[in-house]
Amino acid sequence: MFRTMSLLRALIGTARMVRHAPRLTAGLPPDDDVLLDVPDARLAPALVAAAQADPEPAAKLLATTRDAADWEDRDRYVTRLSTFAYRRDEWLRHWLSAAPRDPDALLVKAQLAVRRAWESPARAERLRELGPLIDAATGAAPSDPVPWRLALDHARGTHAPHTDFEALWEQAVRRAPHHYGCHVAALKYLSAQWYGSHRECFDFAEQAAEDARPGSLVQALPVRAAFAQLLAGPGHGVVGDRVDAAADRALELSAEYPAGDPWPAEVRNLLVHVLVARGRWHDALTEFGRIGTLATSFPWTQLADDPLRAFLEARTTAVHAVARRTRLRAAHPDRVPAADRGDRAGGDGPDGHYA
Repeated sequence: MFRTMSLLRALIGTARMVRHAPRLTAGLPPDDDVLLDVPDARLAPALVAAAQADPEPAAKLLATTRDAADWEDRDRYVTRLSTFAYRRDEWLRHWLSAAPRDPDALLVKAQLAVRRAWESPARAERLRELGPLIDAATGAAPSDPVPWRLALDHARGTHAPHTDFEALWEQAVRRAPHHYGCHVAALKYLSAQWYGSHRECFDFAEQAAEDARPGSLVQALPVRAAFAQLLAGPGHGVVGDRVDAAADRALELSAEYPAGDPWPAEVRNLLVHVLVARGRWHDALTEFGRIGTLATSFPWTQLADDPLRAFLEARTTAVHAVARRTRLRAAHPDRVPAADRGDRAGGDGPDGHYA
């Protein structure tokens, strides 16, 4: 009898998927249209020029973000430019040669140096050698929080004690109380992987999200804590309801931005992985629709060697899961009653906790 019921469920699920999956897939961009880490309209010209060893557009872009106190974009652009320089740094060397004390050039240089040191087998020792470079970056632009985010990352890698980290954190939030990058750096320090625990990580993330301004990416900080919990696997004491609450908060934030907006793209990619991991298929499919063609390296590089393929496979999994949970007579899979979804309402999702 048990085998017969299992076969029946399998047959019904297959029939539902065959009927509904094509319609669900048609509502998403084709696989070939999805690109990884697409630069926005401001960054793209700077990267094109850097490929030609011309640093001027990058210098103008970062100077603009500094003058406008546009710290979130500045942080993203510094990270992306240093990533480009990791393999092609001729443009950065030209820039530093022409303007060795330029605060923007120093910041990109420091970011690149920290990345290279972080990948060294002698990480802590290499990072400690970069202390003067970090100091130069923080001192070159006194109001800029981005060098202090870098200082926080540097402190984590050099095994700085809590008191030293707290002192750096105070400097960072004094410059920008709601800066997402600095909050992520603090979250990493507090994670179970480093010097804290999953509970401490969640406590910090949830309080920061409560204090964040409307629309701030800091509101999605708990879903980053949820991601760390999921990576660690079961047995770490953070209940699934807390993970789901983090996802709910991030869903509310994502809904405030237009679909296909590059600004929340990384947060949306992070969120959709958490939703898939929690078996919240309809929410995941909605979020894949909001992401559109904007796949990001994070978090998929943490999960697979081919991040774009991992993104597309997760999207296909969500499509098939929703299709299998949609009744044969339903004309619109996106309007299925909650009781039929198998998400948080019950059904075939995870058991709701990580004991």
